[in-house]
Amino acid sequence: MDVMQVSGGTNRAGLAPDVFAMPAGMAIRYDQPCDALTDLITGYHVYRATGPASIGQVNRFLPGTANVRFAFEAGPISVAIGRRTFGPLPAATLYGPTGTALKATTNGGIMIGFGVSALAWSRLFNRSAAEYRDRIVPLADALGPVATQRLTSALRAAERDDQVAPILDVILCDLLGPPHRESATIRQLTRLIGQDGGDDVAAVAGKLAISPDTLRRLAVRHFGFTPKMLLRRARFLRSFLRVFRTPGGTDYSAIDPSYFDVSHFLRDAGTFLGMTPRRFMAMSTPFLDASVRARAAVLGAPTQALQVPAETSERIISAVPARRAPRIDPAPDSTPTPVIDPAEIPMPDQGAPVLGA
Repeated sequence: MDVMQVSGGTNRAGLAPDVFAMPAGMAIRYDQPCDALTDLITGYHVYRATGPASIGQVNRFLPGTANVRFAFEAGPISVAIGRRTFGPLPAATLYGPTGTALKATTNGGIMIGFGVSALAWSRLFNRSAAEYRDRIVPLADALGPVATQRLTSALRAAERDDQVAPILDVILCDLLGPPHRESATIRQLTRLIGQDGGDDVAAVAGKLAISPDTLRRLAVRHFGFTPKMLLRRARFLRSFLRVFRTPGGTDYSAIDPSYFDVSHFLRDAGTFLGMTPRRFMAMSTPFLDASVRARAAVLGAPTQALQVPAETSERIISAVPARRAPRIDPAPDSTPTPVIDPAEIPMPDQGAPVLGA
């Protein structure tokens, strides 16, 4: 893929081009996954940055669920999560669930990624999400080298950014293992996390008809954090994004009513942003700004951590995508895409731009 072949946009019909407007030398694309993946993959994103301004560019992104990302034609990338810095990053990476904002330092190129919901975690990865909390690791370490090479080779062979979604649809449907035995409870918990409200873990356990201990085990295994932290993170992000998207960014009247007062909200900002909201919003965040706008228009939620699945899984009727990827032959000097038998992918035990928000 060449940098100039990323023009931005979406596969969702009816959206105005200005939804994806970016400064010169930058482009952004958000796509919906196929119907079979809608509740599993939280969306596809493609970011491009070129020119002198892209060298040493610093962007910040909100905490959220796990992501898989691929860098092409890119300079060195490093990402700070809290006090820990990861980098230079390999071309294919897994970003684990995060509990604080990310600071990415990039040097131009293309970043392609997709978000992994809690419903999808154990269908793609064999280990607990908590093991990758606030970490970035080589994708091959988590998904395996064969699957990683298949994804990387197919994306590298794409000629345009509008080919990314159909390519990922086909491969991800192949890679997914069977639904986890607790998938119905994971779905319900995801929906409860996405609703307005406080951080009452006992109330959530009651709504799910499970014990607090079972809730904690399930949350840590599939979401990467304790239920308390997940509820706090979602409440903060809902509130912060209301402020973030308001002209001036100083009106705190729209924050979640379960906050005792503004100082309570500001304490959470210290946890999830590492600074005050005003300081965060004063920084240059062109990719975050565009991501919040485009993601909400295409996928219905401004950030991954607030995206909820359907009430039931009735629409996920098969693992066959609604659209098939076009046949793309590898470039002469590229590695052919290996064929994978889904049985080769590890099954779960049953028990960074770095860009994108």
